[in-house]
Amino acid sequence: MDKILILDFGGQTCQLIGRRIRDFGVFSEIVLGDIPLTDDILTSDVKGIILSGSPFSVYEEGAPAPDPRVFELGLPILGICYGFQRMTQDFGGEVLPLEHKEYGRTKVNLVEESPLTEGIPDNFFSWMSHGDSLNKLAPGFILLGQTENGHPAIGWDKKRNFYGIQFHPEVTHCDYGNDLLENFCSRICGASRDWTLDLFIDQVSEKIHKQVGNEKVLLLISGGVDSTVAAGLLLKILDPAQLYLMYIDTGMMRKGESEEVAKNLKKLGATHLFLIDARDRFLEPLKGVSDPEEKRKIIGDRFIHVQEEEVAKHISGNYYLAQGTLYTDLIESGKGVGNKANVIKSHHNVGSPLVEAKRQAGLIVEPLDMLYKDEVRRLGVKLGISEDIVFRHPFPGPGLGIRIIGDVSEEKCRILRDADYIYISELKARNLYQEIWQAFSVLLPVRSVGVTGDARDYGFVLALRAVVSHDGMTADVYDFPTKDLLEISSEITNLVPEIGRVVYDISSKPPATIEWE
Repeated sequence: MDKILILDFGGQTCQLIGRRIRDFGVFSEIVLGDIPLTDDILTSDVKGIILSGSPFSVYEEGAPAPDPRVFELGLPILGICYGFQRMTQDFGGEVLPLEHKEYGRTKVNLVEESPLTEGIPDNFFSWMSHGDSLNKLAPGFILLGQTENGHPAIGWDKKRNFYGIQFHPEVTHCDYGNDLLENFCSRICGASRDWTLDLFIDQVSEKIHKQVGNEKVLLLISGGVDSTVAAGLLLKILDPAQLYLMYIDTGMMRKGESEEVAKNLKKLGATHLFLIDARDRFLEPLKGVSDPEEKRKIIGDRFIHVQEEEVAKHISGNYYLAQGTLYTDLIESGKGVGNKANVIKSHHNVGSPLVEAKRQAGLIVEPLDMLYKDEVRRLGVKLGISEDIVFRHPFPGPGLGIRIIGDVSEEKCRILRDADYIYISELKARNLYQEIWQAFSVLLPVRSVGVTGDARDYGFVLALRAVVSHDGMTADVYDFPTKDLLEISSEITNLVPEIGRVVYDISSKPPATIEWE
């Protein structure tokens, strides 16, 4: 099967490049950007190579560089952002820091035709995210396009079939980004379109059988899409008697969550199902803790401690720990394919020292760790999981603990749980829920003066969040109909007396993340 090899230099959207390519049926494989490219990596089915972005500048000490062999293979190469700068620097061009850095939507004007840009208008909006620019193209490269600020945006070494672009075609905000990637993979590299979700299931099945053999596998279920699809996939791959499903109620779940989870897991046909009430064991160590990273690590550690305590009661012998970790979780935690990614935030699936210990011991099973959220949803439908579950909005592993800004208490969880239930119920009743990628409420650590009846009040401030996205790596604010937003706000303040004021978060990702913590 033909494939495109992607060298990962730590860019936050590296895996997204591979995902976009898989979307049009071409198989892609991601490897560390600076490792030796041995023959077992450079197999005969590699039809082209992509150099990814990076948080580094090419002139920084320790900046990652590819194995020089990559440029001697005679294969088409596409450098994206840092990848283009890397080629420019290595081949005798010049890369310099910009006085005015280019981030976000930037117009690109094409000045020459090429196979890469075939079918793309002469002017289009790209998505920039870099503080450096090409001051001089390397010898052999010609300029194909430039930004409205006059900086090189697309280059081509026709003789060697090398291309470079200074923007990110993989993000949804880039016009014609998929067309550029498809032109490179299909038109330039000639790669066949053989990759499907069926093939993914076969590949992950082979990988997991080889990893776990006949050992027991424990999957911690959160009740969200990721862990539920992971359960469905593992039940398909493994003997159900081999898989143990454990749901831990942390006291930071959504309203009615535990009851719904129990119902859904029984429908999956699991042989072993354990429902654990651990509210006190989670909320007690969180008292007085406000730092979001510390909260995440406490919750992550608690998950493992509680799991160990409960496993000792229910499971004997050795076992593997399975999780519904997605690649977005790994890459935001600096745990992506490469070792150059910056940490944005810790995820309880990947940030806990105890999880790390299991990971180092090879006792972690993450069947979804190469997928993005929309791929997981498509996989869930394919596995026969109810669409009500599959298309449920994402919910973080630490639960309401990171949607309560500041310290966490049982009372704050109750307030947020009630308010968020009203918010989500109203979205569904107004047929808005399916238009939104993720909607949720955030309880702020401030109180606001208000008036209830004739009395002065001092209630909590609740922030509503709603974003649209395709993969979670970038997100735009949902353009709420004003009437609906006003009515939902009124409904919350009327029915949850502790909430005195409601605000709407209008920040996109980037620069903000989707969750507040």
